Amino acid sequence: MPDQPQPAKPLIVVRGETSANHALDGAVLAIGNFDGVHRGHRAVIAAALARAKALCRPAAALTFEPHPRSFFQPNAPLFRLTDERAKLRLLAATGLDGTIVLRFDAALAGLSAHDFITRILVSRFAVAGVAIGFDFHFGLNRAGSPDYLSAEGAKLGFAVDVVPRFEDAGRPVRSGPIRAALAAGQIAEANALLGYPWFVSAKVVHGDKRGRDLGFPTANLQLDPACSLKHGIYAVRVGVGGRRYDGVASFGRRPMFDAGTVLLEVFLFDFSGDLYGEMIDVAFVDWIRPELKFDSVEDLVRRMREDAKLARAALAAAPDTFPKLGQVTG
Repeated sequence: MPDQPQPAKPLIVVRGETSANHALDGAVLAIGNFDGVHRGHRAVIAAALARAKALCRPAAALTFEPHPRSFFQPNAPLFRLTDERAKLRLLAATGLDGTIVLRFDAALAGLSAHDFITRILVSRFAVAGVAIGFDFHFGLNRAGSPDYLSAEGAKLGFAVDVVPRFEDAGRPVRSGPIRAALAAGQIAEANALLGYPWFVSAKVVHGDKRGRDLGFPTANLQLDPACSLKHGIYAVRVGVGGRRYDGVASFGRRPMFDAGTVLLEVFLFDFSGDLYGEMIDVAFVDWIRPELKFDSVEDLVRRMREDAKLARAALAAAPDTFPKLGQVTG
């Protein structure tokens, strides 16, 4: 992925349309859900950055939490590519000055497209411009279209950039295909669409210490139950504070033993120390194999050694692979 500008100071986060923080008033806004902050999203962000530079205004993202799909379908688990914190950290590394986070609730869902524009974009944030994707719809019943926003922008005095469909070798770059690739264990495919290695962040929790007994002490993480990543073994790169470690990880139910709670278990190469309670980032670089049940513990350990060897080789071929993450304030 090409180098991207790193902001000199943390990303400003403004929460809610009634926030007293007016730091992002008059900005050019890239608007969207931005789940994954993938290459398609970054094309929209690039348009906002270019417009903001031309107008000598700040550039910011306007996004929604929770994800609108979770609001409209609360009983249908959504495999999010990035939780709110991860999304903000990725946005902070794009060169944006800030992000506005609007709570997606019944009040926001009930706003007409006209009211969304006049009340939020114009009256509250006094936007100088807006950048959206070609398929972005907004307002009650998704009545607001790119054409409608462009027409209203022309009337109300703000620029609107509509970014066409972003494709990679004929493949549309969208969050849905990325989720499907991860669910199939197709890490290279997912990462190519994202533009960076997909990652998760979680706090290290206590496990049953079985990995330590087998000679592979692991950092155990509990991911969102809606995470649909394929169960299996992966080559990973781990961020611990400002340090990076190569490693191998197992995601699944441990069929050799208890087949219980789904866990991400990460073995960090060339590391010794206590990570309990630490928040760490785990970036998935390559797929190694599916989760298997072996005839004996000895067979399992033998295969774990082979997995570690394969992971080291995959990571050696990708020496600088890690998502670019910025700092967030607010």
